[in-house]
Amino acid sequence: MLTSTYTLVALSVEQARARVDLQALLERWRPAAWWGEPPAAHQYQAACDALRQVSDACHWRKLDKFVLPALRRRGADAGALLAELDALSRRAHAARMAAQAAAAEGDPGCLAALEACCELLLERIEREERELLPLARTLIPGDHWFTIANQMLAHDTVQNEQRDTGRGVVRARLPAEVSTRKSSALPPVVPIVN
Repeated sequence: MLTSTYTLVALSVEQARARVDLQALLERWRPAAWWGEPPAAHQYQAACDALRQVSDACHWRKLDKFVLPALRRRGADAGALLAELDALSRRAHAARMAAQAAAAEGDPGCLAALEACCELLLERIEREERELLPLARTLIPGDHWFTIANQMLAHDTVQNEQRDTGRGVVRARLPAEVSTRKSSALPPVVPIVN
């Protein structure tokens, strides 16, 4: 029970982050937010780039990677809801493609398609929180929540390592000949002992 609670809390945090990102995107690019000078063509592309990032983040959430496959294996009990959520995702993807096509032409309709995509993704998140997570809690057995929690922790570890590598952070120990070398300008480097 504790493992399922931890997992559901972690998923809720991820859901909240996705919701905040979508709402911020809507506030910035909602067609009604632009009064006076309409956005320039390059701004439509910037809006679509931001939409792509937020949309991809929604698509690659832990819920999609770990919980939905577990529910799909449960069969018909979750089938109808999963089909409805998949339909929302397809409609959001179509709206995103329409926004990108409109942006490429400098068409102001880009912002309306962006708004539609965000609204569909927000609707999906709302339904996941209201319907899917409570259903998952009842359908997925306790021992499988432990597996999901382990997968999520392993995923976080890999993500953190990739982020550290991207920033140039090296966690490996230096070879002995490098770490003990003396320099007149610097004190000797002491090896890290784990």
